[in-house]
Amino acid sequence: MAKNPRYTRILLKFSGEALAGDTNYSISPAVLDKIAAEIGEVTSLGVQVGVVVGGGNLFRGETLSAAGIGRITGDHMGMLATLMNALALRDACERAGYESRVMSAIPMSGIVDHYDRRKAIYHLTHGEIVIFAGGTGNPLVTTDSAASLRAIETEADILLKATSVDGIYDKDPIKNPDAKMYTNLSFQEALHKELGVMDLAAFTQCRDQNMKIIVFNTNKEGALMRVVCGAEEGTLVK
Repeated sequence: MAKNPRYTRILLKFSGEALAGDTNYSISPAVLDKIAAEIGEVTSLGVQVGVVVGGGNLFRGETLSAAGIGRITGDHMGMLATLMNALALRDACERAGYESRVMSAIPMSGIVDHYDRRKAIYHLTHGEIVIFAGGTGNPLVTTDSAASLRAIETEADILLKATSVDGIYDKDPIKNPDAKMYTNLSFQEALHKELGVMDLAAFTQCRDQNMKIIVFNTNKEGALMRVVCGAEEGTLVK
């Protein structure tokens, strides 16, 4: 496949669990290196890459909530988990030779840069991989919403959601072998069929701002490159 990118700027969303690999509750160095290499390969084509990463591999708010920790406190702890993942991903990118930077919605002086939309766009246009941490900086908001917001703010061409399945299905493909995968969906169809593409607030924000979404399987070798180059991969929502 000729490597001719369809997009100039993308926002890539990873769950924290994606960084854990086969481990139960941690960060896998092998997975980090794989992700860094794939992102770096895309940037070598001149594509500008922003990344939002979750924190579920390090912290799950539901567990502590059941033990009596308040929701707001739990969300703040989850934001800090995303920062730890972002630092690990930055380190992996830099080890692979790709210039990168972390910008956090929560001020962390001396550790990472504070998020600034104009500076983020500046760094993206200068070829740096920009990793957005700390969610939106607010509790009661998911990292899906952080991804939709950063994609819109940085004027990305598309939001790419990396998952453990090949795309969006009519039902859970893990539990239902006969599940049908969609290649294309409208926002209205996804809402009407209650397909759960991502957090509802994030999804409707993308719909309202006409931010296209592709859901694809990050575990498939070369999937990110194929998506960026416009090959039929995953599910496109527009």
